[in-house]
Amino acid sequence: MSGFLDLSGQRALITSGTRGAGAATVALFRELGVQVLTTARSRPDDLPVDLFVAADLTTPEGCATVAEAVRERLGGVDALVHVLGGSASPAGGFAALGEAEWAQELAMNLLPAVRLDRALVPGMLAQGSGVVIHVSSIQARLPLPEATTAYAAAKAALSTYSKALSKESAPRGVRVVRVAPGWIDTEASVALADRLAAEAGTDREGGRRIVMEALGGIPLGRPATPGEVANLIAFLASPRAGAITGTEVVIDGGTVPTV
Repeated sequence: MSGFLDLSGQRALITSGTRGAGAATVALFRELGVQVLTTARSRPDDLPVDLFVAADLTTPEGCATVAEAVRERLGGVDALVHVLGGSASPAGGFAALGEAEWAQELAMNLLPAVRLDRALVPGMLAQGSGVVIHVSSIQARLPLPEATTAYAAAKAALSTYSKALSKESAPRGVRVVRVAPGWIDTEASVALADRLAAEAGTDREGGRRIVMEALGGIPLGRPATPGEVANLIAFLASPRAGAITGTEVVIDGGTVPTV
């Protein structure tokens, strides 16, 4: 991989880098010679202190803390990878979503990217190079109305925002790309299956079937792995993807049924 992708010497911020696709991306970027800083609410024991800053990115203050750490430790970034996302909204359709649920989904799935971009992209524009990768979701196009309406809407907003940012920044050397995973085999996906299973009175496998059926199935026959998502992100961050900007790359095993 390192012979094909040359990321050595780059500086990267990767959000939510302590588990799932985020952790896999941190590990791969380090393997490829990137100086990485990552963030989450708390640091796992196996992650070196110098790679990590603790912050709650759902708040303006948390985003400001991370942006300042990037400036102090890295002097700016060449790659800004927004992996943070997720949903904790209850099942029950739109009527189950109150003000708190909508605010929570936007605070996790849209606003951290907006705030960190606002703080760090100007430095990338000033240096005339860089890439911003927003991890969205196929649910922006394929929402699950029983459980993820607000999450899907927030990710759709992230996609629209990303397109606008790409049109503004590409002429000045900064690419903006969206990665849209489908079902990923992570701790979070297991938690979602467990939550839906409990609400439906079934077991974990039943919860997984609920999600799979709502998505219409996965033609590949399995979810993507965190490592596969990390591989895609690394490629898009590399000079090999130098002409890719303003678009969305889907990694969903064929889940989205339309062209």
